[in-house]
Amino acid sequence: MNNDQIIIFHNPKCSKSRQALAILRDTGISPKIIEYLKTPPSSTELSRILLLLDMEPQNLVRKTEKYYKENISKLSLSRRGWIKVLVENPILIERPIVVRGEKAIVGRPPEKVLDLI
Repeated sequence: MNNDQIIIFHNPKCSKSRQALAILRDTGISPKIIEYLKTPPSSTELSRILLLLDMEPQNLVRKTEKYYKENISKLSLSRRGWIKVLVENPILIERPIVVRGEKAIVGRPPEKVLDLI
C-alpha cells in the first residue's frame, strides 16, 4: 500500500461524505479530514484537485443546490470564473473529494474511495 496521506474534503452533514469516510476508516485508514465548508480550498488548491480529477470546474458543481439554481445556472463562465465561484461558494463543490498523492476521486458512490486504497 502507498503511504501517501489520504485527504478527504468532507461535509459531515452529507450522508455520502459520511459513508465515504466510514469506508476509509473501516479499511484502517485515518484520513486527514478537511471540512471544506469551514476551510474552503484556495483557487490554487482547487485547480490542483481538478487536475488530479481530470475534470473541468463546472463538472464539479452541485447543480441541485438552491444557490446554483438562483444565481449561477444562467451564467457563462471561464474556467477561472468557475473556480472563483466554487472557492467563494464551497457549498457548490461536489462531495466528498478524496485525494491520495497524485490521484483524486469524487466519492460518488462512496465505494469509489476504495479505488485509492
